[in-house]
Amino acid sequence: MLLRLGDLVQMKKKHPCGCDRWTVTRVGADIKIRCQGCGRVVMLERPEFEKRVRKILERGPEEEGSADG
Repeated sequence: MLLRLGDLVQMKKKHPCGCDRWTVTRVGADIKIRCQGCGRVVMLERPEFEKRVRKILERGPEEEGSADG
């Protein structure tokens, strides 16, 4: 799964605050996400995140300078 910083994702289960939308704040072997409802930050291992995510709602901005040349 291709993720970018700033992506808005929908998870399969709702957070206890009632929101199921999260913003990706860190991408790597672990994924850090912030709840859109209450602001709680959660860090998940990539396989666990990919199992729990339903879909990407909005894409974050593309990183500048990522192309070689």
